Amino acid sequence: MLSRQNSRIKYLRRLGSRRFREKEGKFLIEGVRFVEEALNSAWPVEMLVYCRRITETRRGEALLEKASFQGVPLVEVDESLFGELAGTTTPQGALAVVKKGKVSLEDLQAGGEPALLVIVDGVQDPGNLGTIVRSAGAAGAGGVILLKGTADIFNAKALRATMGAIFYVPVVQDVTSVEAMTYLKQLGIKAVAGDPRGDKLIYDCDLTVPCALVLGSEAAGAGEPVLRMVAERVRIPMPGRAESLNVAVSSAVLLFEAVRQRCFKERGQA
Repeated sequence: MLSRQNSRIKYLRRLGSRRFREKEGKFLIEGVRFVEEALNSAWPVEMLVYCRRITETRRGEALLEKASFQGVPLVEVDESLFGELAGTTTPQGALAVVKKGKVSLEDLQAGGEPALLVIVDGVQDPGNLGTIVRSAGAAGAGGVILLKGTADIFNAKALRATMGAIFYVPVVQDVTSVEAMTYLKQLGIKAVAGDPRGDKLIYDCDLTVPCALVLGSEAAGAGEPVLRMVAERVRIPMPGRAESLNVAVSSAVLLFEAVRQRCFKERGQA
């Protein structure tokens, strides 16, 4: 078993830093299901760290067997050290180092008919960001664009909130608003911003055409530079007393309104 002073243990700790993750092009995931998702994906798993607890279940044993079969190095640590490395209060006993996939705007799945993308501007809460990516995956969106100033999708909390969607939803980080809007214009994709001050209800906006849904920060919404470039600003009707919705909830409402409209159009009812 490795000690706290082992170089690999020190490396794992350093992956908690965004700057180090970006330098190395790697990130940490935790939990049996999450590691299973990684092993089933095309993303290279470079190391699996576990403690004895994981060997007490058949699923845990199967995870180690699969990783070994794929040639992934297995590193055992004691439960105390694993608890220090884990980011959860009740760790399951497995975490892995995964190499980041290189994703650019051109890799987004925007060529389908009709395209559906998500643009995130300035969302800082990693849990909300991860949930947005998860919702995008559930809605069949072709990718998520994170504008500069948005939280890191490879933050541990954000990754957990994606529930594995990070492995099949293309996510592009650190994109400028001009780069994003130029990309959309080139492909003929309409940008629609969720905005509490929007003059149109989301239900009155045509989302059956190729479109990108723009979501802003929890406190201020999308920035004015972005809003000036969108085709439409829409709001979610809220007849109740709440003044606003959580941005992750808003993303789901907008995405599944697009899904609803498209399903009805396919059936010839819209």
